[in-house]
Amino acid sequence: MSTRSTQRPRILTLGALAALALVLSACGQGFSGADASPSADATAGASETTAGAAAGGAELSVLVATGDTESLGAIKDLADAWATESGNSIDVQPASDMNQQLSQGFAAGNPPDVFWVDASLLPTYAAAGNLWAYGDQMSDIDFYPALIDSFTYDGELYCAPKDFSNLGLVNNTDLWEAAGLTDADIPTTRDELQTVATTLTKDGVTGLVIGDTRDRVGAFMVQAGGWITNPDQTEMTIDSPEAIAGITEVQELLASGAAAFPKAVDSGWGGEAIGTGKAAMTIEGNWFKSAAGADYPDLNWRVAELPEGPAGKGTLTFTQCWAIADASENKEAALDFIKSLYTDEIQVDLANRFGVMPSIQSAREAYIATVPESEQAWIAGADYAQGPVSAVGMDPVMKELDTLIQQLPGLAPAEIAKQTQENGSAVLGK
Repeated sequence: MSTRSTQRPRILTLGALAALALVLSACGQGFSGADASPSADATAGASETTAGAAAGGAELSVLVATGDTESLGAIKDLADAWATESGNSIDVQPASDMNQQLSQGFAAGNPPDVFWVDASLLPTYAAAGNLWAYGDQMSDIDFYPALIDSFTYDGELYCAPKDFSNLGLVNNTDLWEAAGLTDADIPTTRDELQTVATTLTKDGVTGLVIGDTRDRVGAFMVQAGGWITNPDQTEMTIDSPEAIAGITEVQELLASGAAAFPKAVDSGWGGEAIGTGKAAMTIEGNWFKSAAGADYPDLNWRVAELPEGPAGKGTLTFTQCWAIADASENKEAALDFIKSLYTDEIQVDLANRFGVMPSIQSAREAYIATVPESEQAWIAGADYAQGPVSAVGMDPVMKELDTLIQQLPGLAPAEIAKQTQENGSAVLGK
């Protein structure tokens, strides 16, 4: 899941660290505690897609951002099935530090053939000429438009979205019911969110805990009709009235006492706050499921879509892709392996085992049929989700934005927007 895009807690229990290695390393995509070996049917599906694979000869190297034994095994099983069918060989290895290993590989001219790239880093690697833009060779696959946007640079789709996660409103159903709330009270507007959060704030419990970065607060900007940059990320737009209104909404929630940042309730992130009973609601993504299963198995919870703002619905999406090195001597074999992963069956199987959602629209209904109704709100956001800011050179600007957001409620939203606008414009040259 992304180190920034899906910013995870600064403080995690050992159980969560073990279950969420990928969340922390890249894109916030948690892993379930179930056996992560692909099903026999899914593995067979991988083989069926490779009938046209180049016959033998290629020795493919693959680097993935997970060291979790079970999740790594799932990928290796699919890779082995492809290798057997195609007559090629493939070596899947976990990254200890993906960015560092890729940088070293690019510099030495021997990067892995295939590797995961977070959406926030795609333009940086693409601009440096490190990636082979193969997306036009997967035009028959119905990726979600927002995911295509996340991996498009300079008009080219560089790589296939692997899967994705969205933000939703997670609530503790026991505290919900104890407060006399029902399904009819699930907030669908900003005003309703304030009302419900106020009702739930009592007896040492804060109604809503919100992560203190743009990866959570940014959802309020989107719901107000604003965002940090324009759609093609060539100009800063965070100083717009709409973006400022979104930040102001968070400020007002915090000032009311019905909401708080995690630190204010002695928690490392929203999941910890709700898991330990310090919060009744939080805003988190699919990775929450894995964390809850690992650290808070007795927690009763459900997720709803985020309430609408003045501009309607809005959420943030976090994703990675299967990238191919431009320096690879095995491009066609690499592409064939990646294509083998995009059957509906394999996508659903991996999504459920890894705690994410399939990146292809054709698998949507099959995926929904496999998850409880209490978790389905996350997939609803696929139709309107906003991807991360990923323009080259913007990482320091985004980190500074997080620092400014953490000064709420004391710092004026307009000042946060002004400083970020200036910082980003200096990078973008506008």
